[in-house]
Amino acid sequence: MPIKDLADKILLKELIDNISIYGDKKDFDKQVQLFSSDAISETFMNGKSLLKLKGRIEMKAAFAEFLKDYDVVYHFNGQQKLTINQDKATATGVIYCLITLIGIENHKKIKTSIGATYQDEYVFENGQWLIAKRIGNFEWQDKIEVV
Repeated sequence: MPIKDLADKILLKELIDNISIYGDKKDFDKQVQLFSSDAISETFMNGKSLLKLKGRIEMKAAFAEFLKDYDVVYHFNGQQKLTINQDKATATGVIYCLITLIGIENHKKIKTSIGATYQDEYVFENGQWLIAKRIGNFEWQDKIEVV
């Protein structure tokens, strides 16, 4: 594998991790800058589309709304399969993520765990990798009360 491809894979892993970190911190201004200006983000659960967004403005508002009731947001990125395309300006990836959300529901502290996979398309623009399209699949979800 060429050194350039290895360097790009490291940069793509950092991109993915930074998106999660900014989401955990609820720093949506920085998070959406890691998507291309016309990026698409769509989230599915049980085969049904929950959310389809286009562009940074829509994403910022929707991400903030989705996470507003959670005190704790924690993404743990696991396995990743990244492929740099022949043109060296685009790439694809599949990412496995365990999401933990803690908030109050019906006056109880509830931890929601979500097993998610993301199918990403990346583009290299202005000297950096960005997500051009992200399809998230919430594969499973579990809720428990915590003290």
